[in-house]
Amino acid sequence: MSDKKKLGHNSKKDFLKKSVEHIDITSFDSRKIISSMQKMSFVSRETGNAADIFNQMLRDKDCTIFLTLAGSTSAAGCMNIYRDMVKYNMVDAVVATGASIIDMDFFEALGFKHYQGSQFQDDNQLRKNYIDRIYDTYIDEEELQLCDKTICEIANKLPSKSYTSREFIKEIGKYLKANSKKKESLIETAYDNNVPIFCPAFTDSSAGFGLVMHQENNPNEHITIDSIREFRELTEIKIKSKGSGLFMIGGGVPKNFIQDTVICAELLGKEVDMHRYAIQITVADSRDGACSSSTLKEASSWGKVETTKEQMVFAEATSVLPLIASDAYHKGEWKNRDRKNLSNIFK
Repeated sequence: MSDKKKLGHNSKKDFLKKSVEHIDITSFDSRKIISSMQKMSFVSRETGNAADIFNQMLRDKDCTIFLTLAGSTSAAGCMNIYRDMVKYNMVDAVVATGASIIDMDFFEALGFKHYQGSQFQDDNQLRKNYIDRIYDTYIDEEELQLCDKTICEIANKLPSKSYTSREFIKEIGKYLKANSKKKESLIETAYDNNVPIFCPAFTDSSAGFGLVMHQENNPNEHITIDSIREFRELTEIKIKSKGSGLFMIGGGVPKNFIQDTVICAELLGKEVDMHRYAIQITVADSRDGACSSSTLKEASSWGKVETTKEQMVFAEATSVLPLIASDAYHKGEWKNRDRKNLSNIFK
């Protein structure tokens, strides 16, 4: 019997049975496998090299480490990795898609879950049950709309003015401190540790739906998101940093946004170095010439990334990220880093 014929569910309860469990990098030690992979070839050696570069970032006390997130790895089981990278002082700022931060992290902080499903399921049947699919992961659309409405409620209580996504996400952090059903979300952990989160395409997510409802309900006095000012804020972090490193999952707007801070600083008359270290984990094909799939060496031609300590890892991120992060956690270089408390720059 084919996989398609096996999937004859007909109720929402049948679909939403088995929740995604997020991997815990502290529960296993990947140092030996990473060490072995460094002696291999292909993606194994790329992964081993990336782990080595990440540990170099952590050892470099002058290095501000930026984590960028694009794609759906948070929904797929990597949510706690990103939280732990903040919790254990492995990153100093986060640049992400709105979906990663709101539809996935904030969504689960409200007590909702992502569920294991199948990419072979009839999507028309899923739609009838009001279930959204991310490859082989399911989300309850009704719960996602509650997430949208909660964003609206948070916005309704804020003074009418413009906010950067960083400022608004900080307000979400305050909200979660008092109202979260699932503690230690990425947003709440970042809030507790003064780690700023930027979402340059913030409205391309549940945040966008929630803020549209907010503005519809408050036509004369409402908040807006100022993406230009947040670009200036992120550039300010780059200017104040003696050195910087990038740990990039996927590509998209977050990747380009953080790399462009070097160019923006130069246009403002500031002398800054290119990003000293860079890792990108992606399955994007560089042959189509698109920005999301451009290599780190290509970024060097723009004056964004140095080529001496950079590594492209052409792999699906959920398969190699846990190994790289667990290796860094157990090597313990993060224990010797001082927290940069970058959110304090904007007080």
